Amino acid sequence: MSLDIVILAAGQGTRMRSALPKVLHPIAGKSMLGHVIDTARKLAPSSMQVVIGHGADKVREQLAADDLSFVLQAEQLGTGHAVAQALPKLSADTVLILYGDVPLIEEQTLQRLLALVNEQQLGLLTVELADPTGYGRILRNEHGSVQAIVEQKDATDAQRAIREGNTGILAVPGKRLADWLGRLSNSNAQGEYYLTDVIAMAVADGLVVATEQAGDEMEVLGANDRIQLAQLERHYQYRAGRRLMAQGVTLIDPARFDVRGEVTVGRDVLIDINVILEGQVILEDNVQIGPNCLIKNSTLRKGAIVKANSHLEGAEVGEGADCGPFARLRPGSVLGAKAHVGNFVELKNAVLGEGAKAGHLSYLGDAQIGARTNIGAGTITCNYDGANKHRTVLGADVFIGSNSALVAPVTLGDGATTGAGSVITADVPAQTLGVGRAKQRNIEGWKRPVKK
Repeated sequence: MSLDIVILAAGQGTRMRSALPKVLHPIAGKSMLGHVIDTARKLAPSSMQVVIGHGADKVREQLAADDLSFVLQAEQLGTGHAVAQALPKLSADTVLILYGDVPLIEEQTLQRLLALVNEQQLGLLTVELADPTGYGRILRNEHGSVQAIVEQKDATDAQRAIREGNTGILAVPGKRLADWLGRLSNSNAQGEYYLTDVIAMAVADGLVVATEQAGDEMEVLGANDRIQLAQLERHYQYRAGRRLMAQGVTLIDPARFDVRGEVTVGRDVLIDINVILEGQVILEDNVQIGPNCLIKNSTLRKGAIVKANSHLEGAEVGEGADCGPFARLRPGSVLGAKAHVGNFVELKNAVLGEGAKAGHLSYLGDAQIGARTNIGAGTITCNYDGANKHRTVLGADVFIGSNSALVAPVTLGDGATTGAGSVITADVPAQTLGVGRAKQRNIEGWKRPVKK
């Protein structure tokens, strides 16, 4: 059966108190609407219609894609009115209605819901709530069959005591939708066209309303303010942490760990507290990450160690290599097997060969560094002349004395050495000592300044 998906994303979100449209507020580094769209894509729909209103231009700009169509709801007159705006573009056997501010809905839940739909039956997603305040209530007859949905403001006291709430997520036979939407009325406390009124119409037309339950309340919770947004963030991270632990990752404290992207893990990975993984991250077997680290779009090979307070972006740490504490590896940084980068070392577009070491207090940019080469403290590659970047190439077994400045473009051959405090502006041949510093003078009788 073909499937069209309609995602309602036109609301202003006044309780967010923000210039940003509500659906663009992020969960785990991605907009709430972005999460919904990604889940919807997994269902392989024929089309996806995103109904936008407040902040429409910002939504289009951030989320435009070839498989999305944006439909403008100029006036926000209710959920039924919003779906009606997309109606001319709907032609599939089944129409699934989702919400751009309900980011944690699971693909498996939606698959179960869609399985309920046929020409004589629609699917409604409900949830059992400890406190259903604010939710529409599911009205059933004495046989347990769904008859209608009543909104909170229109409900009687007895109806408000019902704990089964409406999530708003609905899957219906496509051929029926136009008729039902055309019959909606706004004669209610809100003066809006409720999509929920479709349920009573379907029952009156002889259709069965089959229900599916959400796995938990958080899966179908919408975020209307910053407090709810934070609740969704923590639940997302809780789920992400559980998935990783099930794959063999030890999280020292799952409550102090954040994923903001896609993570691939091996076995026996250990992650300490306050670690953030962003973008595409690969952690192979026996990787260890210390506390307070940010790892973004990076790969850590088997047995790699990232020590506390390190920041990696677009980097690769080789098998058995280590970096930190307080190391920064910027895009293009590669540590070979068993290489070492210590505290307060920054790399940018630099490759360290197997067993190479930069122990502390150095900047290495646009550099190729050979196997077993040792970089002394305070060394920098002077790679930028104000207009262009230039490369520094160090062979194998090079020894760079502390506080050296390597002015690129420059090449040091295998086994070359630089004296401490040197400014190296010319190539140093293999097995040669390069010294580039002023001759020391000792001035006798010199008097220190005295404070007046």
